[in-house]
Amino acid sequence: MLSSMHPHDGPLTRLRRGHEQSVLELLRKYGPLSRAELGTRSGLSRTTLYDIVAGLVTSRAVVVGTPYIEARKRGRPMEKLSLNPAAGEAVGIDFARRAVHVAAVNLAHEVVGSASEGHAADLSWPERVDIAVQLLDSLTTGARGESAAGGSGRAQAVHLGALRAIGVGVVGPTTDPGSESAHAQGIDGLPDLLRKRFGVPVLLDNNTRLAALAEAVWGAAADSSDVLYLRLSHGVGGGLVVGGALHRGRHGLSGEFGHITVDPAGERCECGGTGCLETLASLDAVLRRYRAAGGRADSPARFLAAATAADPTALEVLARVGGEVGGVLAAICHAVGPGVIVVGGELAQAGDALLEPVERALRQHLMPLARHHVDVRRATLGEAGSALGGIALVLHETPLLTHYPQPVSEENA
Repeated sequence: MLSSMHPHDGPLTRLRRGHEQSVLELLRKYGPLSRAELGTRSGLSRTTLYDIVAGLVTSRAVVVGTPYIEARKRGRPMEKLSLNPAAGEAVGIDFARRAVHVAAVNLAHEVVGSASEGHAADLSWPERVDIAVQLLDSLTTGARGESAAGGSGRAQAVHLGALRAIGVGVVGPTTDPGSESAHAQGIDGLPDLLRKRFGVPVLLDNNTRLAALAEAVWGAAADSSDVLYLRLSHGVGGGLVVGGALHRGRHGLSGEFGHITVDPAGERCECGGTGCLETLASLDAVLRRYRAAGGRADSPARFLAAATAADPTALEVLARVGGEVGGVLAAICHAVGPGVIVVGGELAQAGDALLEPVERALRQHLMPLARHHVDVRRATLGEAGSALGGIALVLHETPLLTHYPQPVSEENA
């Protein structure tokens, strides 16, 4: 978009181009900013900044608008500069264990729409990709979608012709697609499959870590630079934001909290361990514990309904699960010292029936000095969380990714 503005490539042109890229990068990271805010963050003089902004507006790379909240104040409304929403869009796809979730965001940081569809756990990758394509097709008409917080609503139309890239979340560690680990997971051909369907770069990462990123960028932990995220779903996993940066770990193995041992004499876990948190706190495990205690629910949804209805057996099971989860979280807190813990996944829909036991056990196991320095919150982005995290990965729009290793992409697929 900017190349047409520079017919010559001398030192002054290169300097101007550097200033333009600096301004565009700030708008990618922070969303709409006033000229004064841009000046403070960029360090450019007022004259230089206004000249750069004028060129970007003329080229339609940047648009000028007045936020509604500003327009209601007295005096001259404050103009905000943002990336042109029509300049491109980014799509995130979350391939969860038993569902596909998609979300789309334009370059002005506006969520265009999101949608989800469940499927059998053993569905093939081509069939899962077909579901993703159908969901995105549904967003192109604006006929189907969900808000970022998971509520239903009519989405804006997604213009796939403006697509820049796709950020994709998958279950489990994400290493090089040609590795034995990737082959065992069955994802070694996924990036290439998606690239052929959409014709754009594909960035692949662990879906729970992407959910942590999304909650730290747009969700429950947007005000903290040290975040511990735990997802309680059909699997149990997590993510860490440490010192304002998302932590991936060597070989992408960070955040495997579901495989921390809770009961050494417990059930065998699919990871090869025994008594892992996932064998006690995943949706299927909680449902088994409920039925073993006399409960009659035959699905996680009905168990959650029983808990909402204050069924004593369901509440007792959640109290035990919450105690086990809180103990694990306390141990992790002693290692990384987060300021905020975010609990997400379907089991978090139980609300206080789960979170209160979690917090009690957390306070009990934390050393006294740390007990009042950790805030436990429920995730706010719902099913769209991981897909939104994939979008953040694509846009590289946040300082949380400043030191993040390059994720798997089409170039090394």
